[in-house]
Order: sequence, then C-alpha cells, then structure tokens
Amino acid sequence: MTTQYINKVGVFSLGKILGAVYGILGLIIGAMMSLFSIAMGSMMGEMGFASGLMFGVGSIITLPIFYGIMGFISGLIIAVVFNVITGFIGGLEVDIE
Repeated sequence: MTTQYINKVGVFSLGKILGAVYGILGLIIGAMMSLFSIAMGSMMGEMGFASGLMFGVGSIITLPIFYGIMGFISGLIIAVVFNVITGFIGGLEVDIE
C-alpha cells in the first residue's frame, strides 16, 4: 500500500458534488413528503386532497432545488475550511493500493 496525502480540495468541485448529492436527497425527501401529504389530504375529503396534492407537487419541485443550493454552499464552505486547515496541520492521509 502507498500512503498519499490530500493537501487541497477543489472548492467548486466539492460544491458541485455536494450540490448534486443533496439535490438527490431532496428529491427523495420531497417524494416521501408528497406521498404523505396526498395520503393525509385524501383523509380530509375533496378539499384536503386538492391541498395535499398541491403541497405534494410543490415539495417535489422545491425541496431538490433548496437542498441542492444548500449542498453547493456547504460544499464551498467545507472545501475552503479544509484547505485552510490542511495548510496548518498537513494533509489527509489516504492509503492507496
């Protein structure tokens, strides 16, 4: 095994990756919220079903966008902090085979 060190992380690279990962998680959570809101709305009658459907469709659209943006911003911040810290204490040790 060879020991390598990660001394620097691309800021926008990590931002894009975390934005995509969080966007996918937002889609999954939005789908679950959609199913839950439609189920709860259908129990409340015709008006409840319509409002549950609107909330459900809205959550499938807005949550992936919101989670993706927050993931991108988090990735930028994490990469900058990682780069600053590795400048002081050294890189992240990784064993590569």
